[in-house]
Amino acid sequence: MQSLWNSDEAAACGADPLSQRVYSSRLLGRNPALVLHGGGNTSAKATIPDFFGDPVEVLYIKGSGGDLAKIGPEGFPAVKLDVLLRLAELPVLTDAAMVREQRAAMLDPSGPNPSIEAVVHAVLPHRFVDHTHSDAVIALTNQPHGAALVRETWGDRVIVVPYVMPGFFLAKAVRELIQDADWSKVEGLILMHHGIFTFGETAQESYERMIQLVTEAEDTLANRGGGPEVVALAEAGLDPTDLRRLAAIRRAVSRARGRAVLALTETSPEAAGFASRPDAGDLATRGTLTPDHSIRMKRAPVVLGKDGAIAAFAIDYLESHSRLQSGQPALDPAPRWAVWPGKGTIAFDTTLAGAGIITDIARHTVRTIQQAEAAGGWTALPERDLFEIEHWDLEQAKLRSAPALKPLQGKIAIVSGAAAGIGRAIAEELHAQGAVVTGFDLNPETPVRLGGRAGLTGKVLNLTDYPAVQLAVEDVIRQYGGLDILVSNAGIFTAGANFEDMDPVNWAKSLEVNLTSHMKLLQFCVPYLKKGVDPAAVFVGSRNVAAPGAGAGSYSCAKAAVTQLVRVAALELAPEGVRVNIIHPDAVFDTELWTPEALARSAERYNMTVEEYKTRNLMKTEIKSRDVAAMVAAMASPLFGKTTGAQIPVDGGNDRVI
Repeated sequence: MQSLWNSDEAAACGADPLSQRVYSSRLLGRNPALVLHGGGNTSAKATIPDFFGDPVEVLYIKGSGGDLAKIGPEGFPAVKLDVLLRLAELPVLTDAAMVREQRAAMLDPSGPNPSIEAVVHAVLPHRFVDHTHSDAVIALTNQPHGAALVRETWGDRVIVVPYVMPGFFLAKAVRELIQDADWSKVEGLILMHHGIFTFGETAQESYERMIQLVTEAEDTLANRGGGPEVVALAEAGLDPTDLRRLAAIRRAVSRARGRAVLALTETSPEAAGFASRPDAGDLATRGTLTPDHSIRMKRAPVVLGKDGAIAAFAIDYLESHSRLQSGQPALDPAPRWAVWPGKGTIAFDTTLAGAGIITDIARHTVRTIQQAEAAGGWTALPERDLFEIEHWDLEQAKLRSAPALKPLQGKIAIVSGAAAGIGRAIAEELHAQGAVVTGFDLNPETPVRLGGRAGLTGKVLNLTDYPAVQLAVEDVIRQYGGLDILVSNAGIFTAGANFEDMDPVNWAKSLEVNLTSHMKLLQFCVPYLKKGVDPAAVFVGSRNVAAPGAGAGSYSCAKAAVTQLVRVAALELAPEGVRVNIIHPDAVFDTELWTPEALARSAERYNMTVEEYKTRNLMKTEIKSRDVAAMVAAMASPLFGKTTGAQIPVDGGNDRVI
């Protein structure tokens, strides 16, 4: 492992302990082989003035759940050191009391909660302390003879800490073990099944010790046959049959969890190689790399391949809970990740960010357990210990502190005609309500207009290029795991003409874009909607269906046919639980189609002002794209969960329609 320390960068950050702490913490956080997504913690001891200007010794400690890769000074609450040391002397201390007393000892009560390892950092006498969950160190400690390997690798340069529950219990154990430590020799602590601590009088010393000890762990692994070359590699991909299977897997996990989840599939050579190993299921289900991974990953993944694997996982999980955690409320029994034999791994979460975190942890897990197995045998903590950590209130509190779920959280949507006007408003509204959304549109600016936000993307697509449309739908399934919401909105308004003067090219073009392309898009989406979570298709029609006007036959007939398509589709798909409805907007003028000049001309024809023309409905209200989008989002939500085959007007009340 290479040191990233740069003396010029360190000097530019400032010489005070907090600035140096921030700099070296970011170096650690930059390396995912050391810490992942909020893992690990760092600290620095300093003397600073309190509110009254009196000097007080404090521990700057990483805030609970903070990300070392991005942390700033505000991420290190200053806690009175003497309070933490007194806590370590107590014979017993509940989690709630520890959190309360640590927070009460903060100099700034508005800061984040101090790490649950704050007392551990306090009892170590060094100015700077670093703690990581190094993959290489864990690959050594999580073996049948892990303690012997630790001694073989580092001798008396480290203190070995048998596994104990993190937090207060770990602090008590560390305090006891370091009583007679010779700090002229000891460079770190190795926590069995947990990770590594290093320390020093400077941030650089502590950091460089971490890099050195981890490098030595890597060398020991390699010498025992557990180098990176033992990680299996294979090629894999998902064909249409696999995609339908993936959608079914996602639905089963969503049902077990009680809400929609995304299913991010990892088919990289490493993931596929691991999933192709005959012992992959055995290796993956022995336990997590570190205890804290069980908060996001549960104790083990579900191993796919047999029918009912997800249901069986849920039953086993609840049985284990009854056996190991009686008296505590059960967490949901859905798996957080899966091993898909021959394909790779799948991460499940309600948010794209959460699924990405699980994907990253799974990536490191499958790599590290293969190296550990080759170097002597992969073992993990007993089931009971992992369950205790998973259900530990201090860790669950981190998940509970996440933002509340949005109405469409975890849903997957496709919106056609999404680059502007009603379609863009719909795509943005579905995304704002928690769905991941892919917009299709012919406009070359589509990716830019819908880009820049995670989970909202645009694809340039001709909706009448049907092979390309099918591939685009499959790409959405491949990316997110399924499909729950289809909004078929794309359309054109062809040149007006009476039937007597109808241009056959315009007629054919209107039917192709405004009717056939909708049918084909639905056709490609139906296999996945059938396996969706509370699936819904919403088509965008027109007021012209109920109240057509002369000279708009090509447009009105196509929209009327789409309405009939919706009615038939509702009949066909209801047995599969797929709702199909249509919305009929009217007089939506905040689109690119309606320039100020076009609006003025139309208003003049009716002898109205522009404002009068825009509100020429019974309610005298303007209909905007966002109004249509809000209704579409409602129609895709459980609010319309028992409605199908319906036609919903959004027109402010049109007297001809009524």
